[in-house]
Amino acid sequence: MKINSFIDHTILKPTLLLSNIQQLCTEAQQYGFAAVCVPPPFVKLAKQLLTNTKVKVATVIGFPFGYSAVEAKIAEIMLAIVDGADELDVVINLIALKNNDWQYLAGEITHIMQVCTSKHKTVKMIVESGMLTDEEIIKCCELYGFAGIDFLKTSTGYAEKSASVETVKLMRKHLPQNVQIKASGGIKTFEFAKALIEAGATRLGCSASIAIVNGDTTAIPGY
Repeated sequence: MKINSFIDHTILKPTLLLSNIQQLCTEAQQYGFAAVCVPPPFVKLAKQLLTNTKVKVATVIGFPFGYSAVEAKIAEIMLAIVDGADELDVVINLIALKNNDWQYLAGEITHIMQVCTSKHKTVKMIVESGMLTDEEIIKCCELYGFAGIDFLKTSTGYAEKSASVETVKLMRKHLPQNVQIKASGGIKTFEFAKALIEAGATRLGCSASIAIVNGDTTAIPGY
């Protein structure tokens, strides 16, 4: 399995240096990763560094807790688009979810999709599955599947429980076939990454990308 093309090479620490982003983009080109995922302030730099390559630039919106107002998320999205982001990993409002306010969540995703669809941008909704019950995950699959998102993403990586094979299988069972799954958080080995893909994930958010690829004997740098 050539796992390179499944990976969003990710670095989201709040203490990042310009050199970290430069290294991330160099590695993404070398290994043929699907995308880099960087904090919003570094989108413009990453886009410049990856000009004329196949590597996409992703960033996070409402990260990591998701309770920003819809207007704030839209402002973040618009700035990210102006700076050159191809893909937007948006954290849902977990406060609304836990208070069973699905109407709010439906309104939020409607506004987000209006902006992103008009600009032809990929939308990945992060549901922080480790904090949710199976019933809540299924409701998210129904809501966001109907809304027409591109990916449902398991985790920010900041919760105690991140991606799991069981969660990916549950999502795949309840999502429309056209909605893909991004597994994220705690993915550090090729074996775990492969298991997540076999469960239905088509994208992996990883900071240990190089170690994962080095465990895949079919993944050749430069692919």
